[in-house]
Amino acid sequence: MSLQIVDHPLARVLISQLRNKDTLSPTFRKACRNITQMLILEATKTMSTRPVEIETPLESTEGSIWDEYITLIPIIRAGIAMVDPILEIFPEASVGYLGLERDEETTVARNYYRKIPHLKNQTAIIVDPLLATGGSLLQAIEICRKEGAEKILIVTILAAPEGVEAVSQKHPDITIITAVMDRELNQQKYILPGLGDFGDRLFNT
Repeated sequence: MSLQIVDHPLARVLISQLRNKDTLSPTFRKACRNITQMLILEATKTMSTRPVEIETPLESTEGSIWDEYITLIPIIRAGIAMVDPILEIFPEASVGYLGLERDEETTVARNYYRKIPHLKNQTAIIVDPLLATGGSLLQAIEICRKEGAEKILIVTILAAPEGVEAVSQKHPDITIITAVMDRELNQQKYILPGLGDFGDRLFNT
């Protein structure tokens, strides 16, 4: 497994805004949008392109177009916040949806909604703001595999060592792109120091 951490001053500032308990929802949403775009640029920097002839206002020249197709798989509900920022950069991407709800007693995620296109010959990018235990992402990976995905990337804003280890043990071929690796999970399986419940803070609920 490959773990890529976006080490950039702007990323550190944005993560601090997301962590701060006094950050209001409008600022929280903007920070989420900005950090998501930084992460997707890192995630796609090795994607292949092919040459194409283009016309500038002055002459012909060689340009590039994508040679890979992207399908985003956000994990509902918090993952929805990462879709629009990515589509601004990759407007041609397809989007599937996966609803996974965490049981607060067992901490096991329940799959309550699934709308995933066939993923053969696609680069599947699973987006979820937090990687805690890894349970939700492991379910998402298995579903993507069943739909034909061969290349899968995980883009998450904040990760815990336990979740990264869980994914790497079962899927050593998958790359995780994140802004920061936090210290640990607490007894309730929340990330420390973390930022609280991402969905509640994002949607002001």
